Amino acid sequence: MFNLILFGPPGSGKGTQSDKLVDKYGLVHLSTGNLLRAEIANKTPLGMEAKNFIDKGQLVPDEVVIGMIDSSLEHHKDANGFLFDGFPRTLAQAEALDKLLTLKNSEAALVLILDVDEEELIRRLVHRGKTSGRSDDSDENVQRKRQDIYKNDTFPVAAYYQKQKKLVQVDGMGEVNQVFERLSNAIDKKI
Repeated sequence: MFNLILFGPPGSGKGTQSDKLVDKYGLVHLSTGNLLRAEIANKTPLGMEAKNFIDKGQLVPDEVVIGMIDSSLEHHKDANGFLFDGFPRTLAQAEALDKLLTLKNSEAALVLILDVDEEELIRRLVHRGKTSGRSDDSDENVQRKRQDIYKNDTFPVAAYYQKQKKLVQVDGMGEVNQVFERLSNAIDKKI
């Protein structure tokens, strides 16, 4: 089983590249946002627990998110592997994911981090906001705050995987297919 974590700041192209990587390598796409929405829609016990936190304006605790990932891993036991998108976001989540994968006799084989210039990230997100109707995306100040949150809270996860010699930085600048080729080359070296 080949497990891949795709990592990068908001606007780096994770969603776009995830879809392409899932198609090429036959991986199951695990987006925590999608998992949360599905569990809530299916009214599972974990989904209802998550909904209680969300309804109160609180973040869903790591244990609940890990439980949803565990459920998804169990549901797709015959998968070639998984692409984790949007998770882990904190050091505690990275450690919890490693423990869960170890229990499944697996591991994260590779962590790819998309490296994109901050001004390009802001430009992409503001443009997305204008075309997607997501008003929060079109506010440049909101985007700058999101970049700061990523640098402070999420980027330290990269150092965790760097110590494990699993982290590969990939140039996320340029056309979608150019970035995809760079990601594919990094994966092909590891498989």
